[in-house]
Amino acid sequence: MKKQFAANIALVFTALIWGLSFVAQRSGMEYVGPYTFNAVRSFLGSLSLLPVIAFFKLLYADTRTDEEKHNQHKDLFKGGIFCGIALFLAMTIQQYCMQYVPAGKAGFISALYLIFVPLIAVFMGKKIHKLLVISLLMAIIGLYLLCFKSDASFNIYDLILLVSAFFYGIHIIVVAHFSRQSNAAKLSCFQFFVVGVLSSLLALVFETPLLSAIWDCKIHLFFAGVVTCGVAYTLQIFGQKNTPPIVASLIMSLESVFAVLGGMLLLNETLSLRELSGCLLMIAAVILSKLKPQALYPGDSNTKD
Repeated sequence: MKKQFAANIALVFTALIWGLSFVAQRSGMEYVGPYTFNAVRSFLGSLSLLPVIAFFKLLYADTRTDEEKHNQHKDLFKGGIFCGIALFLAMTIQQYCMQYVPAGKAGFISALYLIFVPLIAVFMGKKIHKLLVISLLMAIIGLYLLCFKSDASFNIYDLILLVSAFFYGIHIIVVAHFSRQSNAAKLSCFQFFVVGVLSSLLALVFETPLLSAIWDCKIHLFFAGVVTCGVAYTLQIFGQKNTPPIVASLIMSLESVFAVLGGMLLLNETLSLRELSGCLLMIAAVILSKLKPQALYPGDSNTKD
């Protein structure tokens, strides 16, 4: 139970940072293109974790056998590649579409990984408890009330952004698998190195990265890179070690709630009755999903810790 509580707290902080990072992502593209932004932020996130990895390596003696090291390095390599590719596809599509989709609507559509994660889980043979289905429905309705303006219309970029939500769902499922086999900091470091390399290729082909523009964007890149990538995504991997992926997606969807609250505290924005209802509904959905954690996946021993 202590591990589950710590994991859930890690995911709440992940959602908090993600919610606050939305502004940095949108503002950063006033200086650089989406591919350059993702490349630099990903490399910053990867580099920021190297001192953490080195610190823990010095702190704890390595008692693993050569065979154990080999197997763990192989798992880390596979995890970094698969997590990195899934995250690259999700981040690239989202960052590109954010140029054409309003922030609120982009937040709503991106968070529809809430739908894709359980669909993928069912496809993989999981049986989902009805309590969790109710929680998901509550969260989606709450998310709609919170993010989606009543006068908003749909366009092609909304559909493309939905593909990003699908790949975020894939990423959550893949992280759920590899987080149990790998060190969180190492896996996060490797996945962002993969994202950085792939994003750099796109930036060199479709954009003209300028050091002066990157420097002008340094504050946005630092937050999106070191704080969002280096800290938040590492917390996500740590949190998913002891949290079923569907519950993890519910907790992390609170990023929309934190984004709205951050706007109130930092930008003096007001909260309408509609948005307040959405916030309360999403929070209630997360609480409901935690009432009977042992019943979420009947017969799945991985949820018991």
